[in-house]
Amino acid sequence: MLDSFFKESATTNGVTVRVITDFLDDQSVPAQKRWFWSYHIRIENHRDDAVKLLTRHWKITDGTGKISHLDGDGVVGEQPLLRPGGSHDYVSGCPLTTPSGSMEGHFRFLRDGGETFLVNIPLFELVAPATAR
Repeated sequence: MLDSFFKESATTNGVTVRVITDFLDDQSVPAQKRWFWSYHIRIENHRDDAVKLLTRHWKITDGTGKISHLDGDGVVGEQPLLRPGGSHDYVSGCPLTTPSGSMEGHFRFLRDGGETFLVNIPLFELVAPATAR
């Protein structure tokens, strides 16, 4: 089953967010304090109504405990509408200046009636393998 592909998941208000990460050795340069990961997110609508993703908020923590916040409209330039039973997948990336860290956050969605609500993005770890150059 494809769902077992994803490492972390969380369901809030009938919307499930699933995450898998991948360390990108070819884009990482430890000598320059640059480590890079891609992350694949799947958002699933298990509600009875359609919802539109409006904004995202990320809390990014590096290996020293330094926290950065990132806010923006939609995801990778899109504000997808998820119909009941529908899903949306996207891939993005995160650079860090340490070989480990984590990400978590939330999406803000809009219901047909104009009400907005938050959906949690589960905490996921970013850890470079010991064999990274």
